[in-house]
Amino acid sequence: MTGTPPTEQADLPQDLVGIGIGPFNLSLAALAHGVPGGLAACFYDQQPAFRWHPGLLIEGATLQVPFLADLVTLADPASRWTFLNHLRSRDRLFPFYFAERFHIQRAEYDAYCRWVADNLPGLHFGHQVDAVRWNAERRLFEVDFTQLDADGEAEALGRTYTRNIALGVGTEPLVPEPLRPLADAPSAPVIHSADYLEHRDRLLAAEHVTVIGSGQSGAEVFLDLLRARPAGAEKLHWLARTEAFAPMEYSKLGLEHFTPDYAHYFHGLPEQTRCDLVPRQWQLHKGIDADTIAAIHDELYRRSLHGGWPDAVLTPGVTVRTAGRVAGTKVELHLEHTQQGTRSRLTTDAVVLATGYRERPLASLLAGLDPYMRRDSAGRHLVDAEFRLRLHPAVTGSVYVQNAERHTHGVGAPDLGLAAWRSASILNTLTGKEPYPLPRRTAFTTFGLERREAPGIPRQAPALTPLETEV
Repeated sequence: MTGTPPTEQADLPQDLVGIGIGPFNLSLAALAHGVPGGLAACFYDQQPAFRWHPGLLIEGATLQVPFLADLVTLADPASRWTFLNHLRSRDRLFPFYFAERFHIQRAEYDAYCRWVADNLPGLHFGHQVDAVRWNAERRLFEVDFTQLDADGEAEALGRTYTRNIALGVGTEPLVPEPLRPLADAPSAPVIHSADYLEHRDRLLAAEHVTVIGSGQSGAEVFLDLLRARPAGAEKLHWLARTEAFAPMEYSKLGLEHFTPDYAHYFHGLPEQTRCDLVPRQWQLHKGIDADTIAAIHDELYRRSLHGGWPDAVLTPGVTVRTAGRVAGTKVELHLEHTQQGTRSRLTTDAVVLATGYRERPLASLLAGLDPYMRRDSAGRHLVDAEFRLRLHPAVTGSVYVQNAERHTHGVGAPDLGLAAWRSASILNTLTGKEPYPLPRRTAFTTFGLERREAPGIPRQAPALTPLETEV
């Protein structure tokens, strides 16, 4: 949905303005649409239409969460915006039923989200939010935006007033410092995996390709390149900093780290404990799906059936120290093996950086709110248990964050499986009611000696007797 929202031309404030329309704010918009009594809400995104990782919609690639982790089901399975209702609208329920797929393809998830975005009111694409301020006199937030034309050029300016804001601006590709100059050069054959499909033909034509990164994206890119190149002449390198190409933790109890119970527990930990904990949990969210690992091994094994080994080198435990251009069109990587303490050079024709993403900086967008911000010892925004930025009491409205709170809520922050629950939590807090009743308990694991209940839920009588901590 595009065009200038009529309410922006009037002085009527919104109850909620969402900035960014990725899956998380799309989930919030879908559930806000179902709040009894209605909610004045609108959402802005500078893109001309909904797009979800278009560069990684590789054929056959699947989500790492079940289809029940759609935009709304885990908060409101009766919503009209469920994935199953999307299938019903496309007359595909019976084929899906017989396909018996608990994990759907990424392209299908993208199609589902686009269906919601095309039909849900209150979404305004082609609108770039420029600034957010607190208007103390009106006790409202001011949101300035620029309406863009089909070419992405400024067409008109506007302003919205709102009682609350939800930030869902997403993440941006993370490029390691040694490779940033090459990645920024338009002619250099160094691309981030986020743009893989756009450059796939160019990569397939390259004589030698190096993939850097040990996560799911790196594995999928390596597998796609491997399958497309001739046996015996693959000419591929796959490098990673991690000590192994490790599977993602996908045991049932391990997955309980992606529950509301764990988010509540993590939020209650001391700041330094949280900071130390997140890097140690990398295998919960940065490992590789076991089926993808198996598919890579199967493909490599198939290419060895007639003798010889495929021309593919897979080496973990490697860091890129420096990188540069050589011979005009090639890239030279200076590598170090952390366990051996050895160094070497690798010359390659193209590099794919499957090096992950980082939270998109908010400093420019929220500069007008900076005097009201509360931060932790590392300078990061403080986020309360209800996903609100902690602001000065003079600001009576709330700024909610989506996927910008890993440091306060844990590894589940970017997980699609918690999207509906977080959106429901936000709407319950925002309305002061309970349009979406939340579960009292979501995990068999009790993560601390004292069980932490969800905000607003009375604490159960403890079975353990707390002891005084020795000083």
